[in-house]
Amino acid sequence: MLRPSSLLPALAAVVATAVPMLTAAPATAYPLAGTGEESTLAAELPAAAHAARVRHATHAARATRRALAASESPLQVTIDTLTPSYVPRKGPVRITGSVTNEDTETWRDVRTYSFMSATPMTSSAELAESAALPETAYVGDRITAPGTFATIDELAPGQTKQFAIKVPRALLPAQEPGVYWFGVHALGEGPDGRVDGADGRARTFVPLVPTTRKQVDTALVLPIRRDVTYAADGSLEDVEDWTTALSPDGKLRDLVDFGASAGSRPLTWLIDPSVPDAARRLVDGNPPVSFAATPPPEGEGEAGVGTDDATPTSPSPSDGASGDGSGDAAEPDPLTAAAGDAAAAWLDRLHEGLQSSQILALPYGDLDVAAAAERNPSLYDSARTRSGTDLTPWDLPMTAAIAPPSGYLDADALDLVDQDTTALVTDRMFPGQAPPVAKVDGRTLVSTSSGAMAGGPGPGDPLSPVALRQRIVSEAALRVLAPGTRPLVAVFPGRWSPTRTNGFFEGLDISWLHLTSVATASARDGRRADVDDLTYPRREARRELDAANFAATDSLIRTGETLQNVLTENSSVADEVADRAYSTASYAGRDHPDASRADADAARTWLESQMSTIRIEAPRQVTLSSASGRFAATLVNGLDEPVTVSIQAMSDQPLEIRVPETIPIGPGARTTVLLNASTQRPGVHNVTLVVTDVDGTPLGGSDQVPIRSAQVSGVIWVILGTGVALLFGAILVRLFRRVRAAARAARQA
Repeated sequence: MLRPSSLLPALAAVVATAVPMLTAAPATAYPLAGTGEESTLAAELPAAAHAARVRHATHAARATRRALAASESPLQVTIDTLTPSYVPRKGPVRITGSVTNEDTETWRDVRTYSFMSATPMTSSAELAESAALPETAYVGDRITAPGTFATIDELAPGQTKQFAIKVPRALLPAQEPGVYWFGVHALGEGPDGRVDGADGRARTFVPLVPTTRKQVDTALVLPIRRDVTYAADGSLEDVEDWTTALSPDGKLRDLVDFGASAGSRPLTWLIDPSVPDAARRLVDGNPPVSFAATPPPEGEGEAGVGTDDATPTSPSPSDGASGDGSGDAAEPDPLTAAAGDAAAAWLDRLHEGLQSSQILALPYGDLDVAAAAERNPSLYDSARTRSGTDLTPWDLPMTAAIAPPSGYLDADALDLVDQDTTALVTDRMFPGQAPPVAKVDGRTLVSTSSGAMAGGPGPGDPLSPVALRQRIVSEAALRVLAPGTRPLVAVFPGRWSPTRTNGFFEGLDISWLHLTSVATASARDGRRADVDDLTYPRREARRELDAANFAATDSLIRTGETLQNVLTENSSVADEVADRAYSTASYAGRDHPDASRADADAARTWLESQMSTIRIEAPRQVTLSSASGRFAATLVNGLDEPVTVSIQAMSDQPLEIRVPETIPIGPGARTTVLLNASTQRPGVHNVTLVVTDVDGTPLGGSDQVPIRSAQVSGVIWVILGTGVALLFGAILVRLFRRVRAAARAARQA
C-alpha cells in the first residue's frame, strides 16, 4: 500500500505565512511599507519545523497565494515581458509591464523601479519557500540610478498604464550562480501624499548561470483535456460554452495558440482524443448519435450499394428523419453554426501546433485510472484501445500515456500500466529527491516537477506566462548548477489558460537549456523504487469515482451494443455510445460524480426508449384445436432504419413456441410472423411475447396473449370408432338377415 501524506503541509503553510524568512538584508533606498515589522528577520526555526517547511514548501506556497489574492496594495503591478529571462553576462535587462490604480483616488508621479536580491537561492526547496513569502517581505534593494526607472504622471481610479524599464548589467547585484529575486516596485503620491515603502509590487525569479557547456534536457507537456458532457441523445451539451472555449481568448483556443507559438521548438502534447473528436462533432453540426447505415470503408463500396453519404439524423421516429442520408440537410441554428466555425478554426490551429511534436494519448475520455483500477480494470483497457495509436483524422502518431491531473497514482493504477505506456507522476510521490525516471515493479514512471509548475511568487498571478517561464528557467538553472544531468519534465497545470504568450518560448532559447520531448528526456535507465514507499494522499483516494459511476458507464455501453445488434446496417453506434459513456468515469467527473452518473442514466433511458419503439402485436387470444398449432403476430419497427430482431416467448405453464431465429424489418415497416405453439397440458396458457436482439437481450417491446389448448382429439377418435363399429354392426346384421331369408325361401321351395 502507498503511504498517505502527513498533515505537515498544512502546518508548513501556517508557518510560512506567519513567519516569513528573508533572503537578503541590505538596507533599501526606499523602504517597503511597514518596514519595522515586515523586514525583520525571523528567529531561527526549530530544525523539525524548518525541515517540514522545506519538504512541503510547494503546499505552503499554494496556501500563501490564497492570502496574496486579497492584497490591499493600492497599485497593482504586472510584469508583461522580461528580456532576457536570465542574468546576462553583459547587456541590459528590459522589463515592460503595467500599473493599475486599484484605489478610489487619483495617484500621481508613480515611479516604477526594478529591484533585485543580492543573495541567490540554490535549491528547489528554497525557491518554493521563497514563493510562499508575503508580498511585503523584504527580498532585495531597488535600483534607483537615473535612467533605470519609469514615471507615470497620473493614474485615475481603475486606470492602467504601461511602463518600460532598462537596467544595465553593471547595476545588477547578482554575482554568484543561483536564482535571484527580481521585480518591480511602484511608488507614487496618493491621497495621503508619498509614504514610505512600495505602493505596488511585482516579483519573479531570474537565474545566473556561469558559462558552461552543460545542458539540462527540459520537456514541457501541454495538456488538452476538458470535461466533455453529452445530452441524452448523444449530442454535446453546453454548445455555447464550447463556442467560448474554442474561440479566440477561450481556454482551449489559448492553449493551442500557446502551443503553436512554440514554432519548431520541441513541445510534448498530452491529449485526450475525445476533445478533438468533440470539436469535429461541432463542425458536423453537433448531431445526435446516428442510427443510419454505416458507410463502408473508403474504396470498398460497390456501385449503387452502400455508397450514399449518410447524414447523421436523429433516430427519433417523431422527427421525420429518414436516416438514409437522402434529402437536404437542415440548416443549423446560429448557435450551432458559431460553434462549428470556432471548432473548425481550433482544429486547424491544433493541427498546426502538433506538427513535429510528440503526442501523448490519454485513455479516451480522460478516464479516472486510479478508480478504474479498483472498480473496472477492463474499462481502462477499452478506453486505451479506443484512443489508438494515431490521432485522427491526421494520422499523427501518438504514444500511450497516463497523467492524472493531480500527478498521483496508486499501486492498483500502476498495475494497469504496461511497459509501452508513459506514466507521468508528480515528484511529490517520491520520498526525498525524486528520480527523473523510476522503475516500479517493471513499470516506468517519469517524475514531473511540481515546483516548476507552481509558478512565481505573489502578489501577481503566479501562473502568468512570465511568472511560469521564470520558474521553469530557474528550476532548470538549478539542475545545471547541480552535479549530474537530471532532466526537467513539467506538465502545465490542467486549469491553466495562457491569455498571451509574452515571449514565453523565446525566453527558453538559452544555451544551457535544451528543450526536448518527454521521450528524449526520459530515455535513461530508471532508478528502482518500492511501491510501498510512494505517497498516495488520502484526499486522492477520497476523490476517486465510486462504483456507481462505473456501473452507469457499463450499463450505457451494453445498451449501445444491444442497439448495434438490432440495427441491420449500422456497425458504429456501439462505439459512438461508448465514446459518450467514458466521460461518466473521467477525472473531470470527480468534480460532479452525481451529475455525470445522471447524464449516463438519461442517455441509457433515451436509447432504451428508441429501441422500445420496435414492438410486437399479438392476437387477443389463441385456441389450439389440438396439442399444437400456429398463430400470427405482427412486429412493428418504429425506427427509420432497418432492424433485425428475435422474439422470446415466456409462459406461466409448460408451452413451447417455435419462432424464427432472426426477423428482418424494414424502416418504419410492419411484418407478420407465424409462431408454432405446442403443449401436452390442456388449459389456458398466459404467454408474454418479448422483442429481443439476436442475442436475446430484451428491447422493451412486448405483448401478452392467452393460448387455450382444448385437447379434443381423443373424444373425436372415440366417436369415430363408435360410428365405425355401429356401421359394421348394421352391415353384419343385414347380411345375416339376408342369408337367413334366402335359406328359408330355399326350404319352402
